Amino acid sequence: MGKRIIDKSKSFDKAIKHLKDKTTKIRLWKKISKIIEDPTIGDFLKNNKKGVRKICIPPFRLLYRYHKEGDRIELIDFDNRDKIYRK
Repeated sequence: MGKRIIDKSKSFDKAIKHLKDKTTKIRLWKKISKIIEDPTIGDFLKNNKKGVRKICIPPFRLLYRYHKEGDRIELIDFDNRDKIYRK
């Protein structure tokens, strides 16, 4: 297996930039490491045909998509559970 490609969206970068809590940042990067090891660990969003998955980092959610072709992980967004599904 080659090296997995990680793409970050503008909304993901913006969310991380505004994140001040160091503990939450550490928890987020640990989850991203787990996603890199096994991109299929996240649950698919309900009624979602675009292949978007979610990972819970209470009270936040990380949304990402795994593209098998090219072995690429796309980090889509990271936000509070109450806000992320309204975007």
